[in-house]
Amino acid sequence: MLKIGLVGCGKMGGALLRGVEKTLGKAGLSVALSDVVPEAVEALRKDLKCAAAAGTPVEVAAKSDVVILAVKPADMKALCETLAKVKGSRLFLSIAAGLALPDLETWLGPRQRVIRSMPNTPALVNAGAAAFARGSKATSADADTARAILGAVGTVDEVSEKLLDAVTGLSGSGPAYVYTIIEALADGGVLMGLPRAAAVRLAAQTVAGAAKMVLDTGKHTGALRDEVTSPGGTTIAGLEQLEAHGLRNALMQAVRKATERAMELGKK
Repeated sequence: MLKIGLVGCGKMGGALLRGVEKTLGKAGLSVALSDVVPEAVEALRKDLKCAAAAGTPVEVAAKSDVVILAVKPADMKALCETLAKVKGSRLFLSIAAGLALPDLETWLGPRQRVIRSMPNTPALVNAGAAAFARGSKATSADADTARAILGAVGTVDEVSEKLLDAVTGLSGSGPAYVYTIIEALADGGVLMGLPRAAAVRLAAQTVAGAAKMVLDTGKHTGALRDEVTSPGGTTIAGLEQLEAHGLRNALMQAVRKATERAMELGKK
């Protein structure tokens, strides 16, 4: 049985636990929860089917083999220094943005194994994209555990820590870019006479369907684009306008700028 503790019962931490429970089943999971807002703990306990205890962060860690740290970055240092007093060794999985592994390891103490991860908000609908990096003491088994937890609500990749800021700039911030694209596509549909509700639905489903084609077929995106693009047809006319107005470069620069901002935040 996997014993997971969650400190910070917000949307992302709750989504991870629900996903793991769905994957393992309630008999394969034991959970302990802690949050400064008692109502958040109770709401999550009602959603889960497995046994779910509640307590202080120290009590939660003492009962758990894996502790998910899902509090605000500003609260993490004090929390980790408190958890460092708990007897024994366990895996800590941080989902807080901008906090480096050396800092987390220092705060938690030399006995603890740490993995830093960057999930994104579509994990709330089991369509997340996450990446993680191992700390100096984390084992291959710990990486497998992190992969199972994060992969329960979407895709997951292991990267070196120096690349987690790029993950933040791409998939962490990326949903906002895609929402903007969907909104713009829908606006185009409205401009050409479609009702707003239908335009939004068509735009969102088109983005979802195209993404599924990439993931399910394994084909290069250029090859998939060519399958839609007939010589002299409507699609190439639209693509010409995207190139003329710099969509490709705008998205590349958005990822670059968000990555650089993540680096800046990590140094504060």
